[in-house]
Amino acid sequence: MTRRPEVLRVGNASGFYGDRFDAVREMLTGGGLDVLTGDYLAELTMLILGRDRLKDPATGYAKTFLRQMESSLGLAHDKGVRIVTNAGGLNPAGLATALRELARRLGVPVRVAHVQGDDLIGTGQWPEGTLTANAYLGGAGITACLDAGADVVVTGRVTDAALVTGPAAHWFGWGPQAYDELAGAVVAGHVLECGTQATGGNYSFFGAHDVRRPGFPLAEIRRDGSCVITKHPGTGGVVDTGTVTAQLLYETGGARYAGPDVTARLDTVTLTREGPDRVRVSGVRGEAPPPALKTGLTRVGGWRNEVVFVLTGLDVEAKAELVRAQVEDALDAAKARPARVRWELARTDREDADTEERASALLRLVVRDADAEKVGRAVSGAAVELALGSYPGFHVTAPPGKGAPYGVFSAAYVPRAQVPHVAVLPDGSSRAVPEPVRTRPLVPVPAPELPRPLPSGPTRRAPLGLVAGARSGDKGGDANVGLWVRTEEAWRWLAHHVTEARLRELLPEVRDLPVTRTVLPRLRALNFTVTGLLGEGVASQARFDPQAKALGEWLRSRRTEIPEALL
Repeated sequence: MTRRPEVLRVGNASGFYGDRFDAVREMLTGGGLDVLTGDYLAELTMLILGRDRLKDPATGYAKTFLRQMESSLGLAHDKGVRIVTNAGGLNPAGLATALRELARRLGVPVRVAHVQGDDLIGTGQWPEGTLTANAYLGGAGITACLDAGADVVVTGRVTDAALVTGPAAHWFGWGPQAYDELAGAVVAGHVLECGTQATGGNYSFFGAHDVRRPGFPLAEIRRDGSCVITKHPGTGGVVDTGTVTAQLLYETGGARYAGPDVTARLDTVTLTREGPDRVRVSGVRGEAPPPALKTGLTRVGGWRNEVVFVLTGLDVEAKAELVRAQVEDALDAAKARPARVRWELARTDREDADTEERASALLRLVVRDADAEKVGRAVSGAAVELALGSYPGFHVTAPPGKGAPYGVFSAAYVPRAQVPHVAVLPDGSSRAVPEPVRTRPLVPVPAPELPRPLPSGPTRRAPLGLVAGARSGDKGGDANVGLWVRTEEAWRWLAHHVTEARLRELLPEVRDLPVTRTVLPRLRALNFTVTGLLGEGVASQARFDPQAKALGEWLRSRRTEIPEALL
């Protein structure tokens, strides 16, 4: 058997369902690749696909991917690039069939395989009303499909990193106990999974680079599991230790990053700049995976509606108080008060403004209830009927609607033996993927020793973001926010200054919630998990920023005492 090249080049062309459509073709034409991955699934996406499947059982997959393949499947075949994607969603077999039909129509002789077994909705073990129930599978099924000669592998709910661990295990022949190598691939997959977030997108220090159209990332993975994160030559954006650190911290929790294939130790990751747009990731240690598989559950939680009142000019607080009292009285009089009513006044107005919009504040009313009528006509009527009898300048940003259903995400953990993991090979035969030989319960890593604090000296009250970068996101109803700094002196300050108590001071919204801090000295980073900030998950839209995407930037804007030597 011919030995494969020592470097596997894996690119990414999608970080979510709705990402840049042309990215697949850009990645195939922009430079050399061995494997192209696409991540289309998120907690909210599963709810969307679940509702699609209710309307038509033949759907449930990311139709965008199929359209992308119409123009790129032949190109990928000509270049010898294998494609691995989780675009199968709730119906990987259906997408695989559609791809075979497309390939026949285009005259492209590709071999298509898929991975299934993650969909547990039919097991009858979930609460009534559960819409989707999908276990997070690992990359071993992808490996089996590629070992059998597949050119395209479609999966359902696998971990985002599995799109990389599967091809890497196939390429290098890693066994299930190659923990360090697999952990290195997990870290590479985690950096790639959100597309251009690794190449300057959503980056705290974006002003130093041209990120108007960042290129998509790729990883050059070596046999020992180390890799170089880079991008195709001539594409926009930037890859440096900061952009890679930011993505490493995204939507993670403790130092042990658990997955179905392996538990990667994020506290062992070392980043080294190799040159322009090249960052080496090395030193990653791995441990046996946990004994249970995380399973994401979605359901329709009830009905939601909102009205945004525009308050212009003088007396904003008094205008807000008036209209709030009027709406509350109307709901009480009609005996139609929703179960949850939330008001939020955003003072977007400016004094002596030169445009009407800049002179206006926004008062947002959000209501929720299990009864659609209580958030629909009752609320819209209470708002509209005030049009000629409320505060001066009364208007709303949009006419109130009848309300819409909102979703709820929760997680369960299922023993591996109860989750079938099946690779359906290009010839149509099925192969059961064996369970790991060993598993290990997930326990926290002991807290590392902190660096020596900076000597005392003069400080200045200034925004935290003058020193630290941040990246934040959602995990079900929890939020995480990672902070990192670029110098050792700044790290000596940050590690001691931003404690769990300090975070609660800086972010009053989290004051009464559980906060867990993880210290990652090799990355000069802190990661905070805020339990319960997002209520019942992104689809429930429990707060203004339902996915906590901007939580980190809010934190960076908060003022604290910073040593003048760092400013």
